Amino acid sequence: MSRTSGGNHQEDLGHLYDRLASSLFRYALMLLADYHEAEDVIQQVFATLAKRGMSGLDSRDHYLRVAVRNACFTRLGRSRSSLVSDSDGQLLESVAAAEDRPEIRLSIEKGLRNLPADQREVVHLKVFEGRSFQEIADLSGESVNTITSRYRYAMDKLKATFGVRRT
Repeated sequence: MSRTSGGNHQEDLGHLYDRLASSLFRYALMLLADYHEAEDVIQQVFATLAKRGMSGLDSRDHYLRVAVRNACFTRLGRSRSSLVSDSDGQLLESVAAAEDRPEIRLSIEKGLRNLPADQREVVHLKVFEGRSFQEIADLSGESVNTITSRYRYAMDKLKATFGVRRT
């Protein structure tokens, strides 16, 4: 088990926050499809880590990712609204490029919002974070078959949303 390296706990936590908070926020946002709820989850997870301390954690990154995932699904379970379509805040970031087409980004975002949270999660981890199906399965505690099925169902729903025919 790794322990903090004798340094200041708050300083270590600050570095961890600086390194991971934006990625964890995007992950929470994709799961919850709600900007303010995602902010609350990140604050809650880091506040809990500040209280509990980091000693005894083998992988802080993995611990935080699982903690964010669990907090998101707990909130979704309480609200039973895994399909939030009119939330403020965007799921996808704008691209600063000559080819940026906001209407396409907004259309994709609408398609993503219409997916169940577990499918949005797999799409986010696979497409936006570049993780393998095995990594996603390890993170979620689900089988690789379940993860690949969620991805396939999500892609089928997105294709149907955009009128793309299967070949």
